[in-house]
Amino acid sequence: MSFWKNKIVLVTGGSSGLGRIIAEEFFHAGAKLTLVALEKNDVEKTAQEIGSDVLAIHADITKQEEVNRVFEIIRNHWGRLDVLVNNAGRSMRGRVLDTTPEQFQSLFDLNVLGTIRCTRAAAAMLLEQQGHVVNIGSLAAKSAARYVGAYPVSKFAVAAYSQQLRLELGQEGLHVLLVCPGPIHREQERLYPLEGLENIPDSARTAGAGVKVKRIDPHRLARKILRYCELRKPELIVPTKAKLLFAIAQLFPTLGDWLIKVNS
Repeated sequence: MSFWKNKIVLVTGGSSGLGRIIAEEFFHAGAKLTLVALEKNDVEKTAQEIGSDVLAIHADITKQEEVNRVFEIIRNHWGRLDVLVNNAGRSMRGRVLDTTPEQFQSLFDLNVLGTIRCTRAAAAMLLEQQGHVVNIGSLAAKSAARYVGAYPVSKFAVAAYSQQLRLELGQEGLHVLLVCPGPIHREQERLYPLEGLENIPDSARTAGAGVKVKRIDPHRLARKILRYCELRKPELIVPTKAKLLFAIAQLFPTLGDWLIKVNS
């Protein structure tokens, strides 16, 4: 029998992209799903397409009252929660000095505080089940890149929050997995929109901000996430070879900066 049979899984940002694929992998492994996303029509359509008995909730996780409503619905509908996947978030493009404090605040509110709001609201149920928190970070959670505005700052914060959770709640039975993938493969490449009047290279507007990293197969990544949860591992970095760059950057920051520049 599958490890995930009848486990209750919540995926934020679950109506599209990587969030949807993670949700599908949990569903195919036997889990019972709740999808949370901002647009009502999108999340309901995705839930119907994935399969029967998938609970769809439209909510804005930048608002505490809506997060509270989400977890009240989950408590009433399922009675428990085994896995929280904090996937909702977004990237941006722009030079760091052109990125305003308001833009930093907006990105932080979704990428970091959204994760914090959901984790705090889910914690009691997850601890009861000795469950899992999966925080979707990025390679940018370990090493910054050029022309991505507030994005690395927000993902570094997610990495730090994940470590704090592990240190404080790991002994109480909570498993926390930080996932740091490179750019995800898409059928159609897209350019990230500029959020101001910034003048940056077109290459920086692609996935990965122009850094020369192979696109990640989202289905393989999602299956690895399930496996790492089963093994209760603390981090998943894809591609694995990026770990070497991160180690070099920690020991020799100037060399680390140079390696990033020559590979972008």
